[in-house]
Parts: sequence; C-alpha cells; structure tokens
Amino acid sequence: HNLVFTSTMKFLFVALALLATATNAFVPTRALPRGVSRVTRGGAVNMVEITKGVNFDTVAREWRMKWSPDDDKASLQEIQKVVDDVTGTLKGLDGVKDVQRIVCGGCLDYKLVTSLDADKFGQWEEAGFAPEDEFLTKVKAIPGVSLVETQTFTIMPL
Repeated sequence: HNLVFTSTMKFLFVALALLATATNAFVPTRALPRGVSRVTRGGAVNMVEITKGVNFDTVAREWRMKWSPDDDKASLQEIQKVVDDVTGTLKGLDGVKDVQRIVCGGCLDYKLVTSLDADKFGQWEEAGFAPEDEFLTKVKAIPGVSLVETQTFTIMPL
C-alpha cells in the first residue's frame, strides 16, 4: 500500500507542477518555467527562449469581441467609446510598448492588443490586467456585442 500511495503522490505532484507552469509558460517571472530560459543577443536585449529559435521580449494581452452591423454599426461605435476611455490608462502602464486596435468589417471582430516588455508583464498580470475587468463589463453590456474573450501571447517582429 505504501508503494501505491507514494507513486500516486509523485504523480499528483508532477501533474500539479506541470499545470502551474503551463498557465504562465509565456509570462517571464523571476523563476522561469522549466525549459524556458533567458538569452541575450549581443548583450543588448534580454530575450526569453521558449525553445531553440523561438525567443521573445514582448508579451501581449488581447481583449476581443464580435460586434453587430445593426443600427449603422452602433455596437462598434459604443465599443470605441469604451476603448477611448481606457487607452490612456493602457498607454501609461509600466513597460508598455504598444496599444493597437484591430477591426475586421468582414468577420465583425474588434480586438484591442496591449504589448509590454516581457519583464514588466508579470506586474500587470498580478494587478489583474487592470482595467480589464471594468472594460469587459462595459463592452459586455453593449447591445450587439458577443463572444467577449481575452488571450495572452508573445508577439515579435520577424
């Protein structure tokens, strides 16, 4: 029975460790997940290496939703008003590199992408990506807005 218990405990410990590192695989913190390392290119830029040849120094948070063409695109106009209200806050984040808007008239997508230095992104994450909750609550209340989602990813020019 002790052998079964010990094996089960080891399995649970490994599974929990993998789960914990998987949720922040792209977010550099003081202790990087196993298999992710920092590399320096010519001493100038502190990059994070996911695997050989896949490096990054920028992490982005995307807020996305679908809008409706109804009522002369009223939902799109209302989304933009909410975005205008938070743009200054986002541009003022420590380590912010860029705040971009993506709008597709064909698939009715609206995306707001905030990119930060990888070394600063964790601080914003710990703060709950403020003002994310307020922003999401406001856009979800707009008639015609649907599929409101968020995503974190790395982004790099090639």
